[in-house]
Amino acid sequence: MKGLISILAVGCLSACSQFNSNTQALGTSLGGEKVDMAQHHYQEHHRPQYHFTPRANWMNDPNGMVYLDGEYHLFYQYYPDDNVWGPMHWGHAISTDMVNWEHYPVALFPDEHGWIFSGSAVFDKNNTSGLGTKNNPPLIAIYTYHNDKKARAGSKNFQTQGIAYSLDKGRTWTPYENNPVLIGPDIPDFRDPKVSWYEPEQKWVMALAIDDHIGFYSSKNLIDWKFESNFGIDAGTHAGVWECPDLIKMQVEGSNEEKYVLLVSINPGGPNGGSATQYFVGDFNGSEFILDEKMEQQVSKIPAEFPQGHVFADFESDFSGWTVEGDAFALGPVTGNIQGQSGVSNFVGKRLVNSFNKGDATTGEITSQSFTIDRDFINFYIGGGQHPGKTGIQLMINNKVVRSETGHNSEKLDVASWDVSEFIGQTAQLKIVDHVTSGWGHINVDQIVFSNKPALPVREPAIWLDYGTDNYAGVTWSNVPESDGRHLFIGWMSNWLYANDVPTDEWRSAMTIPRTLTLNKTDMGLRVFSNPVNELQSLRVESNQRHQDTVTERINLNQLAGIRAAQFELDLTVTANQAKSFTIEISNDINEKVSLIFNRADNQLVLDRTHAGKSRFHDTFATEQVAPLNGDAESYRIQVFQDASSTELFVNQGEVVMTALVFPNQDLSKIDLIAESDIELSQWSLHKLASIWQQ
Repeated sequence: MKGLISILAVGCLSACSQFNSNTQALGTSLGGEKVDMAQHHYQEHHRPQYHFTPRANWMNDPNGMVYLDGEYHLFYQYYPDDNVWGPMHWGHAISTDMVNWEHYPVALFPDEHGWIFSGSAVFDKNNTSGLGTKNNPPLIAIYTYHNDKKARAGSKNFQTQGIAYSLDKGRTWTPYENNPVLIGPDIPDFRDPKVSWYEPEQKWVMALAIDDHIGFYSSKNLIDWKFESNFGIDAGTHAGVWECPDLIKMQVEGSNEEKYVLLVSINPGGPNGGSATQYFVGDFNGSEFILDEKMEQQVSKIPAEFPQGHVFADFESDFSGWTVEGDAFALGPVTGNIQGQSGVSNFVGKRLVNSFNKGDATTGEITSQSFTIDRDFINFYIGGGQHPGKTGIQLMINNKVVRSETGHNSEKLDVASWDVSEFIGQTAQLKIVDHVTSGWGHINVDQIVFSNKPALPVREPAIWLDYGTDNYAGVTWSNVPESDGRHLFIGWMSNWLYANDVPTDEWRSAMTIPRTLTLNKTDMGLRVFSNPVNELQSLRVESNQRHQDTVTERINLNQLAGIRAAQFELDLTVTANQAKSFTIEISNDINEKVSLIFNRADNQLVLDRTHAGKSRFHDTFATEQVAPLNGDAESYRIQVFQDASSTELFVNQGEVVMTALVFPNQDLSKIDLIAESDIELSQWSLHKLASIWQQ
């Protein structure tokens, strides 16, 4: 659980008292009874109709997911006083099928130890904690305390782990009187405990996010914790902070082999920008997670390369040769952090360009003297805010921007390179700009070098659970019965790039549809597949199944199926024949659309939401998102779940998954299939889906 910690300072006592007044007005009970929703019909613009959303206000990470006595508990990061991130509580909902949800009062409130960040919940059936009885064992919630007062005072030890227990099937919760139960080293990011039972040694194991790696701890009683080991320092991508781990023991499909899967969310650093979830497959011996040998080769770090050349600017002294405008760069080159800033790293020498002067509120630009381009590449280091065209470095020729690069919402500078060979002999200038006054409204630049070889950044390969931009911080339910046997998952359907800005008012954020995770053997090695849970079929209120349709150029699937709906499930098997590409276009009558492009020639699956409706709320929202696709496959099983503000795509039994928010001005209910040459639909169905909220 990350959020906007550095810019928010709201007292938790105010939050708690304000919540009390809000909930009483809604007719709720703080004693654990469900919330009365009879007067609220969930019909606001963009409100999802079959995805979980809070009745009102802000929600992010799913927390404390546990199954008990026929009920799936979903807790979640919640701020009951506003529709943007604030002092975190645990909201609460219960379902018997993961589809239809009943709202319950807030379960955990901030207290003297801090705000309630993300965590997990377990059923302590043997009462190892001693917080229940043999006849009434407790549910135990394990979560991170975030002490905002200590954080603002400059402490590096402001995140600790606490527990609470419930003796009435999760309706009410009592914080443990001797919290916190785990205090870590002086590391700011020390959070998101996911706890599971390790049967061979009769102990509890905690996976904990620690900066950019995972720490494992163990306990016999959920109270006294012992450090075991670290994992991930040299594996996977580290472009952002690691969060929300989940260690899952899984059986490889079609075999008796068992492996452990470690889910790790990261922000930023996702494959299509911002937040995403990577995963690792290996073995766990009760103390250490050991990567599968083949996967280790695929996720190991490849060092950066920065070739020698003509150093145009190293910023070791001043801005000589540069023209300065505005106040963002007024301090000249600086020695790393500026007051109120932390974490600036990976620059060359002692100084760099940093526009954080007086915080993000300042703006300005610096422009170099003119020069003649005489080498093929311009290489440099860059960090800071991700605002294309507004925070970054630009190459200007004849007063026109011909190359540009922005930051990536990180204070750690990355290597970047432009191929400028087509401009050899032309006169140019460089401009470093900061035109943003909001969060991440600054830029860091260093070591501009002209070379005949490109600089290559550190390459940290990762394997992704979902290639879309809007599935983050997801984890699995604990205590699912062995008779069920599924690994049941749900994620937060948003992205920290724009989560606080999306165009909803009364509420903000939704969860993905629940999914079943399986571990499968593929040509690339062991991979986690995601598929919609079967329980979603209960939402089907109108259906049509067809066989053997041929697509020549374009057909409208609504007309063939006789169904057009604002919420639908599309399930089709496409035989591609000789077609190099085909597209599923989901649109409305005002020409807004999301396009799902199967580019077989380039082995790419593209989710294009550049024309899907509202996007001005953030520069990076209207994007094409890309995932790998096996272009040699003869057929593709495709499932699409469309709701008022989301598109979820599952390809080939969940081998490739993409989840994306969309905010059309009119429902996307029209479905066209487009192909450059004939393709065959050997079997397909279209289902209108009911709302889970209408009374």
